[in-house]
Amino acid sequence: MIEIRRYHDRDAVAVKDLFTTVNRLLAPTHLKDSFENYIASSIAEEIGRISDYYHEHQGSFWVATSANQLAGMYGLETAGEGEMELRRMYVDPEFRRRGIAWRMLDHAEGYCRSNDISTLHLSTSAVSYTHLTLPTTLCMCRSRWSPDH
Repeated sequence: MIEIRRYHDRDAVAVKDLFTTVNRLLAPTHLKDSFENYIASSIAEEIGRISDYYHEHQGSFWVATSANQLAGMYGLETAGEGEMELRRMYVDPEFRRRGIAWRMLDHAEGYCRSNDISTLHLSTSAVSYTHLTLPTTLCMCRSRWSPDH
């Protein structure tokens, strides 16, 4: 059974580990050093300080757990008046193909609806875009992707 709940500081190590694991799996061989730099800077700026970061950006961070094990995560960050951006959605490779990403996306949409947020932005990098299996034609979502990582 998957439970989606707000991030707690006790989730910090598991969140950092999942972020690091997935990004290392995404890294093409020729970009491994760049990805390691990206991982380190992201941990310093955001992932290593989730509570403060999402408070500063008027957002929230959520974890999906199964039997108290981290299965996935995502963040919501204010992106303008009545808009939020879905960030850092990751599913642990051990839990993939079980509909967890769909559940987290549905949860994010429900959170936005209940908080009068009319637009949810989805964004990804070119490297991650090749791994994206969620359709980008969701009713309240506007998607974009960046060729940069």
